[in-house]
Amino acid sequence: MEEGYQSYGGDVQTRLRDIEEKQRLLRDRILLLGQTLVEEREKSFKEVQEMKKITLKLKEENDRMKEFLQRVTEQLGSTARKEELMMLQRQFDLFRR
Repeated sequence: MEEGYQSYGGDVQTRLRDIEEKQRLLRDRILLLGQTLVEEREKSFKEVQEMKKITLKLKEENDRMKEFLQRVTEQLGSTARKEELMMLQRQFDLFRR
């Protein structure tokens, strides 16, 4: 009868070690997943910050280009066109004769 208890006791100890090993493996996996999650979060945060910087730079450049185009448009409105100059030249030639 003692052999039955020893066999049963050995079986329980083996099962207990197997369960402890599974728990250790699960704990290690969870730690790795947590570490990976933190690293990915930091990487994503850095990428978002970089995109914000680029977006602000592009916005500033866009604003400068709008201002430049507005100034050019204002100047073009005040300058005479080639056709207008040709018309004035013809009128001047008529008066000169």
